[in-house]
Amino acid sequence: MSPVAPSTDFIAVVNEYQPLLRRVCRLYCADTDDRQDLFQEVVLQLWRAWPKYVPQPGTKLSTWLYRIALNVAISNLRQRTRRPQPTSLEGAALQLAQEVEPAGYEPEEMAALYSAINRLSDVDKAFVLLYLEERTYEEMAEILGITQNNVRVKMHRVQDKLRHLLTQPA
Repeated sequence: MSPVAPSTDFIAVVNEYQPLLRRVCRLYCADTDDRQDLFQEVVLQLWRAWPKYVPQPGTKLSTWLYRIALNVAISNLRQRTRRPQPTSLEGAALQLAQEVEPAGYEPEEMAALYSAINRLSDVDKAFVLLYLEERTYEEMAEILGITQNNVRVKMHRVQDKLRHLLTQPA
């Protein structure tokens, strides 16, 4: 059975939210090749889940995308030795997944921030990403599947950890 070509809607959504997806990958992979592999895996998992996606009232599409991207990123870190069976993408989805992350200048402050973030736990990284993406505590709670109060407490602790890490040598 050959894979079904992704819908135009899927391609448009991934194109629109590609910067968000790439930021998730950047946060969980320091190496450019690893980031690209993770991005491809995220796109593949989104493609697989796309036919089952049903918009919920009051819920943003980005919430669903974050949930899948973060789950893929964290699973990828935890299961580096276990690799899924390859599934091929075709056409526009394959081209999209193979696009190389744009190269850019990274100032010293940004490099220091990413260095500190990389020293956090996988879960703490998710909080930082959502914070940097200016997500509300309500959105964070929905994406992460916890209460808003728990998000507030955890965010405070993660911010304290980051402050400490930014003042300490690597």
